[in-house]
Amino acid sequence: MQDESNRCLRGMLTSPQNLLRILIAILALTVISQAQDITGTIRIEKKLTKRRVTPSVSVYQRGVSVDLGKDADEEPLDFERSRVVIYLEGPGPANTDPAGPAEFKIQQLNRRFSPDLLVVPVGSKVTFPNMDPIFHNIFSLSKPKSFDLGSYDKGDTREVAFPKPGIVDIYCRLHPNMAAAIVVTPNQWYARSDRTGQFRIQDVPPGKYTIVAWHRSAGFFRKSIVVEPGHDSVTNFFIPIGE
Repeated sequence: MQDESNRCLRGMLTSPQNLLRILIAILALTVISQAQDITGTIRIEKKLTKRRVTPSVSVYQRGVSVDLGKDADEEPLDFERSRVVIYLEGPGPANTDPAGPAEFKIQQLNRRFSPDLLVVPVGSKVTFPNMDPIFHNIFSLSKPKSFDLGSYDKGDTREVAFPKPGIVDIYCRLHPNMAAAIVVTPNQWYARSDRTGQFRIQDVPPGKYTIVAWHRSAGFFRKSIVVEPGHDSVTNFFIPIGE
């Protein structure tokens, strides 16, 4: 019995497919052990986002009345800093998340998108459930992903996959005030800064990258960064204001 078990074990270890799996696992563990964090601060000194101008309900809505959701009261610069997405561009497979593509959600609630800013790694799926007692028609004309989900009522949902990285602007054909953005990153190394401007991208393998900061009103800002084994990296962004 022992000899048979040993033969089976030797067969498993000498199989080309199993050897390849073992090597990949060892390589993955080595990369993980050397991975470091990237931290930094987003500096914004002036308000970037223009105030929304929403027409009265009678202009574009028929049937059931749905109150328009209101913006939360918060300090303008705290709001701006929390709207910055930071991610990495560089070598490596497009999607290296071992958990595989994730699923995300943007609700249609109180004639608004919730959330109105979403960050997903490439290959992810996003569902768009309608929580309002009125029809919505979600669409995008963006180059990374264009689609039109048609009109659908409360309780229904639609799903969209995002196979390419980029910024996808989302709108509703029936409610002009509704707008959202999906940032599709090229990998799982991304973060959003908090209200103080702090961010952290965790477990980044050593290598040379471009770190990108994006704000919907200000656009893209890029820097080169080198992640070295045993050393966390720090990089900061000042997001200027176009006069």
